[in-house]
Amino acid sequence: MSQKETPGEIFKRALTGAARSLAEQPDLEVVFSGDGPSLVGNRAILPHPPRELSGPEATRIRGLADQMALRVALHDAATHAKAKPASVEGAQVYDALEQARIEAVGANALAGVKANLAAVWEHTAQRKGMNHVVDPAAAPVADVVALIVRERLTGSAPPAAAKALVESMRAEIEAKAGADLDRLTDAVSDQKAFARIARAVVRDLFMSDDLSDAPDQDAEDDQNEQGEAEASNEGEGEGEEQSPQSDASDDGETSQRESESAESQVSDMEDDESSELTEDEQEMTDGDRPARPDIKDTGRPEPAYKIFTAEHDEVVSAEELCEPEELTRLRAYLDQQLASLSNVVSRLANRLQRKLLAQQNRSWSFDLEEGLLDVARLTRVIVDPTAPLSFKMEQDTEFRDTVVGLLIDNSGSMRGRPIMVAAVCADILARTLERCAVKTEILGFTTRAWKGGTSRDDWLKAGKPASPGRLNDLRHIVYKSADAPWRRARKNLGLMMREGLLKENIDGEALMWAHQRLIGRSEQRKILMVISDGAPVDDSTLSVNSGHYLERHLRRVIAEIEGKSPVELIAIGIGHDVTRYYRRAVTIVDVEQLGGAITEQLAALFEEEPRAATRASAALLQPLPSMQGGPAAAPSRAAGGRRVRETVA
Repeated sequence: MSQKETPGEIFKRALTGAARSLAEQPDLEVVFSGDGPSLVGNRAILPHPPRELSGPEATRIRGLADQMALRVALHDAATHAKAKPASVEGAQVYDALEQARIEAVGANALAGVKANLAAVWEHTAQRKGMNHVVDPAAAPVADVVALIVRERLTGSAPPAAAKALVESMRAEIEAKAGADLDRLTDAVSDQKAFARIARAVVRDLFMSDDLSDAPDQDAEDDQNEQGEAEASNEGEGEGEEQSPQSDASDDGETSQRESESAESQVSDMEDDESSELTEDEQEMTDGDRPARPDIKDTGRPEPAYKIFTAEHDEVVSAEELCEPEELTRLRAYLDQQLASLSNVVSRLANRLQRKLLAQQNRSWSFDLEEGLLDVARLTRVIVDPTAPLSFKMEQDTEFRDTVVGLLIDNSGSMRGRPIMVAAVCADILARTLERCAVKTEILGFTTRAWKGGTSRDDWLKAGKPASPGRLNDLRHIVYKSADAPWRRARKNLGLMMREGLLKENIDGEALMWAHQRLIGRSEQRKILMVISDGAPVDDSTLSVNSGHYLERHLRRVIAEIEGKSPVELIAIGIGHDVTRYYRRAVTIVDVEQLGGAITEQLAALFEEEPRAATRASAALLQPLPSMQGGPAAAPSRAAGGRRVRETVA
């Protein structure tokens, strides 16, 4: 050991070695970052250790490392995905049961691991405010079921912060699924058998309609697998030369599936441990880092998009959400990040500025009968005194008045470095375009609460009517209006760094809102750039509608804007393929590429020929079809300061 090694470095080195040993993977990559915790493939990202290495925070970090290591060692993604229910709530319980199984194996084998995992659960229960949950409908059912199963598998009582909630729901859960919960104990070492029983538990709790025939389906799957195994054994001798290639292909496909789904499956527990969230926030199971597969069209007619209530939606400026002193502090923090990131982005911004200014250069018209005397052509008068004098006149090159709108996803999955880099790029872009006389608007979208907020409470009081539509309180934020100078709005961008701001994302309505703001502008050219890291996810809405309800609406809005609106739409996806939604889009893997993507996309737009003038000018004043028939316009202030949403006629 080096004498210069700090206690923190010793802690990291010891934790890395322990994780690799527990995972039985010598090449497991353990990284410490402010973006943790998460597990992607063979890469585990953990929070930085605290200064006090003997305190509960250090124990929690060890527990997170144990969680990820055990998952690498004991979890097969293909087996898990094969039996996973289709419903959102059912999938949450199913994932939580599998996580409980993984942790139980490690806790029963090693007492130290058991203590570390207990610290993680204690922190999770406190952060989610399980001791403050009053309405059972708002309780995290998946976590309650997982704690009951954890108690059965390991003998560990629920954390103190969650004990009252678990006891209040225990009788109902055990009355419905007690028999199948008892069966889980005997299957803890067999993931396939455990998954089959977990499906039965979900069915017992009435959380997934697609599992009504689960026993028959499981038996059929077993028969099919047995038949395949027998056929494989019969053909071993004849196909011996081809089997290595087949095995390699299967291993590659399994590895790819594990890599693609690892983050989403671990996120239910690890994302809850993010130090950036406050205690009053509840878990966004599918919202932080969800697995978002392509939605296939089932051929059945989809219900029209609707809103249960827009009474609690709001459009607010950044100053309304934060005290001036805190906004100044957050801006100072953003400036610190700006110092380390601005060099590369500034160079790209300067390149964009040169391209814009090059199109704004003035030109001269010569050989005119009036204007400024062209002294360069006086030689003609000297040679031929009868020749008339030549004049010139300066004229501006045609450059259409332009406004650029930047719509930034403020969902929980943008926490950490993605939202910080987005704020930095928005800051530099606003300054650059302002120097080029191009107005810029910076907007953000999220929700006011996790899991529905006041809208869901109203739905519960109304008796839970079926198919309520969008069931959450929207929060649309104006960081900088198009007419506001950058120097007055610069502090507002620091709000993105505020803890507790980022929640869930309903992209379709946010896109409509930003589009309508641009449509109302007088500029000749309008550009809307969307920065997002995934598909729309709102647990409350998706739990009472189809699983692709929000995504279908987003696709319709995009299609109408791209096909009928004069607004030019661009999208940038951070770690998520948005090209399947937007016609003009780019996907970046690392957030460091965001600055380059923004400037390059804008530069390409300004280099293109203007669009053909085929769109009717009346389109500038008409709302999109998807905005008609429902309260989808931007909220406005009513008397008394209350925020309401206007209905588009």
